[in-house]
Amino acid sequence: MTAPVSITPTPEGGIPAPAPDLALRMSLAPLGSAPALLDGAWWPRSRDLGAELPSLVAVLDPLWGRITRVTVNPTHWPADFPRKVPVDGHVVKVGWFLAEQDPHQLLLLSYRTSRWDLLVVPPETDPVTAAWLMTAASDPLRTSTGSELVAEAVSMRDGVTTPS
Repeated sequence: MTAPVSITPTPEGGIPAPAPDLALRMSLAPLGSAPALLDGAWWPRSRDLGAELPSLVAVLDPLWGRITRVTVNPTHWPADFPRKVPVDGHVVKVGWFLAEQDPHQLLLLSYRTSRWDLLVVPPETDPVTAAWLMTAASDPLRTSTGSELVAEAVSMRDGVTTPS
């Protein structure tokens, strides 16, 4: 299992020590692990894709190859989210699928690696629950969707079940 990581990219593309107020909050499954439904998790600070996506894509581009497209389910995003987001000299197209995509997941497509699915931890989530969600989404042995993990976290928070 991996622990959540916070990464703040520099304008030059390097990764310095994280700054608590600006750090990218994400966790990724270990490289080379067996395919799972989720490749990790991202905990944005807001529902503003135009503001949040550039830092996510800037960190993932060197790891996964240039991200060219992102899709979301519009259920939890404002109706006016941008259709194109500029990131470090290229543009990432943003699209949406309602019935075809889990409302708690973000799909990223790249030239090199193809497809990655991330759990989107709701911005308003408390830190303890967010840490559990990020760790669970990064576990390559789990077979839960984003919505299943969020429902499990809500159940644990409400005392209905215990953590797995």
